[in-house]
Amino acid sequence: MGIGKHILTALLAATVPWIGSARADWPGWRGPNRDGRATEALPRTLRAEAEPMWKLAIGRGYSGPVVASNTLVYVDEQQGSETAHALDRATGRELWKTSYAKAWSDEFEPGPRCTPLLDGDRAYVQSAQGIVACLSVANGQKLWSLDFKDLGMSWVTERHANVGAAVRRGHTGSPVIDGDRLFLQTSALAGKSIIAVDKRTGKTLWQALDDQTAYSSPVITTLAGRRQFVTATCEGLVGLDVTSGTELWRTRFQTGANRNVLTPVIVGDDVLFASHTTGLRCQRITSGEKTQTSTERWLNRQLRINMPTPVAVGRQLYGVGPSRDFICVDLDDGLPRWTERGFGEVASVITDGQGLLVQLDSGELRLLAVNNVRYEELGRFQACGKTYSHPALQDGVLYTRDPQSLTAWPLTAKP
Repeated sequence: MGIGKHILTALLAATVPWIGSARADWPGWRGPNRDGRATEALPRTLRAEAEPMWKLAIGRGYSGPVVASNTLVYVDEQQGSETAHALDRATGRELWKTSYAKAWSDEFEPGPRCTPLLDGDRAYVQSAQGIVACLSVANGQKLWSLDFKDLGMSWVTERHANVGAAVRRGHTGSPVIDGDRLFLQTSALAGKSIIAVDKRTGKTLWQALDDQTAYSSPVITTLAGRRQFVTATCEGLVGLDVTSGTELWRTRFQTGANRNVLTPVIVGDDVLFASHTTGLRCQRITSGEKTQTSTERWLNRQLRINMPTPVAVGRQLYGVGPSRDFICVDLDDGLPRWTERGFGEVASVITDGQGLLVQLDSGELRLLAVNNVRYEELGRFQACGKTYSHPALQDGVLYTRDPQSLTAWPLTAKP
């Protein structure tokens, strides 16, 4: 990759932000814990005249970048293939690229949908049509791969059919790791809808459920004392034991077009989830002798959040609402504390507990204060073009992506 594809706005040595002794990586979907929470402090203001550290022309796709140690990984469409790229995070210099699946597209956007996952010396990527590959972070070598079709997944060519979203519009849910297990949502049915594989070899450890796969990305968490895999399928919410795949609890609900999109938000023993059909709900999980019970704490049918996953801070939930607004919702009763107009359909939110870094689908970046009384904006600037891709944050640098470019934005400077 030549220097001609980079736009360097200043000498790199002068623009790289101060890096402390502990690096805060962003290794997967929505950060280190898949909850949108940063393990580093956000800035307390944004400069409207911000300049990028580097900017790189890339191929198309929905997925977000990830970064760990000194390596950034992103995936895009290149000459008919879904392709993984590794970059030096400080300069944007390409270290390697590896094609791992045939590209697929619909009328919305070509290219990969699933965000990569970094785990030590390995990177995991998943294609829109269900091919998963484990790659070496050092050189991009493919260490193993599997195809959901080999498990019985059937691709649906009629995109408007009322069947599982993932098999007609492309897999979007990003894989998750817990210990030595990599968890995948396959849409294979016949007891193989969700599988756990050995992350080093790809060998299947267990398989479970007949649910159709939606767009939602799963989380690993502990609810009522049980370590579990939690996701939204086309049939509703479900929790599975991480070691065996045993179903622990389930909350059934149907949505129009089987379009469950959000990632479940976990607060204590509560699971929060919203859809464009049923609204925002809070389910309390309690444990029995062998299984668990999911009980509805509240359901706000008016908060029909369609695509963006909010973040929880204290006893409030912050994110884009159903009316192109930004909302603060009380977690005790599900009622809005305040709303602010002027946001798009989708926004990615990162929080450190004090601030909210919000990337709108227009590509504008806004910094808000965590405030449960009113909307309080601390700064904004245009970070990229129209985008649905979640940014990555590491050591004060925000990496944003739109369908044509990947940009590194220094948000903090050396004190």
